[in-house]
Amino acid sequence: MNSKTGRTTIKQVAIAAGVSTQTVSRVINARPDVSPDTRERVQDVIQKMGYQPSALARSLIRQRSDTLGVVTAGLKYLGPSRTLSGITSAAEEAGYALLLKELPTFGANNIVPLFQALLARHVDGIIWAVPEVGENRNWVNRASQQLDIPIVYLTMQPQERIHVVAINNYLGGRMAMAHLIEQGYQHIAHISGPLDWWESRQRMAAWKDALIEAGFEYRDEFYVEGNWSSSSGSQAIVKLLKQYPNLDAIFVGNDQMALSVMQYACIKGLDIPEQIGLVGFDNITESAYFWPPLTTIQQDQYQIGRLAVEETIKIIETSWQGQAPIEPKTIMLTPTLVIRQSSIRSRGLGARR
Repeated sequence: MNSKTGRTTIKQVAIAAGVSTQTVSRVINARPDVSPDTRERVQDVIQKMGYQPSALARSLIRQRSDTLGVVTAGLKYLGPSRTLSGITSAAEEAGYALLLKELPTFGANNIVPLFQALLARHVDGIIWAVPEVGENRNWVNRASQQLDIPIVYLTMQPQERIHVVAINNYLGGRMAMAHLIEQGYQHIAHISGPLDWWESRQRMAAWKDALIEAGFEYRDEFYVEGNWSSSSGSQAIVKLLKQYPNLDAIFVGNDQMALSVMQYACIKGLDIPEQIGLVGFDNITESAYFWPPLTTIQQDQYQIGRLAVEETIKIIETSWQGQAPIEPKTIMLTPTLVIRQSSIRSRGLGARR
């Protein structure tokens, strides 16, 4: 044991096992050029002596840190926190450490020092887990051009020359609208998320396109912009009913805003789903316990985080093995429609108004 650190050293393991330190290193790194008997003897000594290989020493030898940089923002929101959970889980399973940086706002543009800080820690790759909001995409594109390590973007509009993992928000919106139209609703309004978010614009585009394709009327007064919070949903439904008094259904940009819509409807004596059909987006755990239970679009943000780690490591490993680089691609996850009582009309009502 090292008298200064109190830790068993690789040299002490080698002496106890009667082998060289190079042999111990080969065993630790699962190299094939070690006999089965020697490997078993060294592993037995490692276990008995409680030896823990130094991650720093290994990174110096291998010239890589086995660390991923993760840039995130808005962890108070459900989506980013779910995604970070998926990133953490996958990285731990793969034996990678994480270095986390959180932006003060989604639209922060002074990101060059942030990238420099990650590079100074010798991260092997970067996961940009910040939704595309406003002009932040342009800032990231310019800053990332100076990087010589892989970067994978999450929840960002697909484009050539970059790796992207995202949910198909447009398809999710079309699923929601197709379901409401199937139920006989004809005057379908929309409460969007903040429209400087790419995700919000995709969901709104799906709502608008579905109305037009179904031959229903579309006007700007048929939607109100929220900000993802329950309080903004409450404000939006008041405004929406004034602008569009004969609405009979609402596609809401997320479940949290839908919750306050339900509360307002209850206060005003409006029956959901007979007078107002309701579909949300996200499928948060609580949506099954709203009253009535909320029909919603499920997006697997946890899986987005896991896939981002897997793709980043795949690019890193390919590079270290001297193989041809992986061509940038977009992985678009398919959402699912979860049907509950908030959108199921009684039989025989059909289309109204």
